[in-house]
Amino acid sequence: MPSPASVSPESPVSGPPATVSAWRPSVPGVVEVFHARFTEYAYPMHVHDAWTLLIVDSGAVRYDLDRHEHGTPDDTVTLLPPHVPHNGEPATAEGFRKRVLYLDSSRLGDDLIGAAVDRPDLRDPLLRRRVGQVHAALVRPGDELEAESRLTLVGQRLREHLRSLEPAEHRRSDPVLARRLRELLDERVADGVTLAEAGAELSAHPAHLVRAFSTAYGIPPHQYLMSRRVGRARGLLLQGWPPSAVAAAVGFYDQAHLTRHFRRLVGVTPGRYRATGAAGG
Repeated sequence: MPSPASVSPESPVSGPPATVSAWRPSVPGVVEVFHARFTEYAYPMHVHDAWTLLIVDSGAVRYDLDRHEHGTPDDTVTLLPPHVPHNGEPATAEGFRKRVLYLDSSRLGDDLIGAAVDRPDLRDPLLRRRVGQVHAALVRPGDELEAESRLTLVGQRLREHLRSLEPAEHRRSDPVLARRLRELLDERVADGVTLAEAGAELSAHPAHLVRAFSTAYGIPPHQYLMSRRVGRARGLLLQGWPPSAVAAAVGFYDQAHLTRHFRRLVGVTPGRYRATGAAGG
């Protein structure tokens, strides 16, 4: 994750933030990621050009949107629409800790602005958990496909809420599309592919790609791709390749990225795995 930025997109008028990190990831549709811990501050009325998707991990925020007061307890997902003024202040003396995604119109269209003004705070435990999973992937270099996959499902669930649809899972079986995506992932194990690229090539919406693949194979596309990369890594490690070279060869961001996924799937680090192969030889 990039080092903390020195200036936040929302400048407090009193009291410095305890911690602030801001960066722009290479995930389509994400304008900025913003993590902060604030104690004393008061945001004046201001607007953003992007959608503001906010979760609060501790404390709570009180804010005004369209002349109505709202709050963000830690079990709520808050979605503030672009171009609509809002302010903000801590609801308790302890302040709050928040994680924010700023999303462009490719993720949520302007046609949903009115509904978001009416219903900015969403009580949905599954949505809250999924937004947290997006943030967890975004702070891990090399897991951009996972972040994109999870964000695609978040966007779909947000649209269901804003269009007053039942926010239930609607999985449609599409084995042909799932197989075509699997073949595409197999062709690009090292290079990788974004959901937008896959959708354009396979003429399918990214959300439908994720659901069709997960329904057919029991795991999402990013997890499948990582397992294929680990499989290739095992072969190269047993040939005596050093982990750093293996990471680059099979498509991981760096050796630490390889180690994290390798240990999760194999149970040992790449170095230990390589050593057992050398001992066996």
